Amino acid sequence: MSKKQENMLETIRQQAIMTAPYTGRAVFDKRVMQAMQAVDREMFVSERDKDLAFEDHPLPIGYGQTISQPYMVALMTDLVDVTTEDVVLEIGTGSGYQAAVLSHLVRQVLTIEKIPELAESAKQRLKTLGYENIEVRNGSGYHGWKEKAPFDAIIVTAAATHIPPSLVDQLKPGARMVIPVGLPYMYQELMLVTKGKGGATHTDSVLGVSFVPLVMADDEDPVNPCNSANSG
Repeated sequence: MSKKQENMLETIRQQAIMTAPYTGRAVFDKRVMQAMQAVDREMFVSERDKDLAFEDHPLPIGYGQTISQPYMVALMTDLVDVTTEDVVLEIGTGSGYQAAVLSHLVRQVLTIEKIPELAESAKQRLKTLGYENIEVRNGSGYHGWKEKAPFDAIIVTAAATHIPPSLVDQLKPGARMVIPVGLPYMYQELMLVTKGKGGATHTDSVLGVSFVPLVMADDEDPVNPCNSANSG
């Protein structure tokens, strides 16, 4: 492990302590931290940003999209509380970094990317790096992946104006979803949605965040907030 990667992991640990009053998690699961260590973030950024790969902030990957801050990847991964037998859906493949981290923790990762060029480059990158339990699909993530549902967890890596009901429907009973909710480039909250054994859902606000907007489906109404997030 390089010194830069070691510093990244230490920064994640310190960030977890600082944000614990909001997240309730001062220490992330050991398996999550091992997955963060196992994935070389340098392989998921552009050539011009290689020197910044292990800095704890987002980086541009083209088409108006970013690779998420390492701390945020670790937090969202920790929040869904996955096991080695789980099948997880990711909305917003981007460069494939979050999917790669998840792949070390679960049986299968299914990930959807709206932008064709990013979907294809992520697919090729993950294949080259030897990730065999990740399937990339090009399309809108707003409606999820019905053919593969239900899922043990869902991670959404772009901000939606509301929690898509189709994604809630595709959660297994007892499963969790993390999703940023808010207006584009304005105040957003990271929400944790938990589906109970009987199918009822409970939504908690974790902390304020800043994500690029979720690319909407052509047939989605962005002003019809179903299951919208509560403030505070």
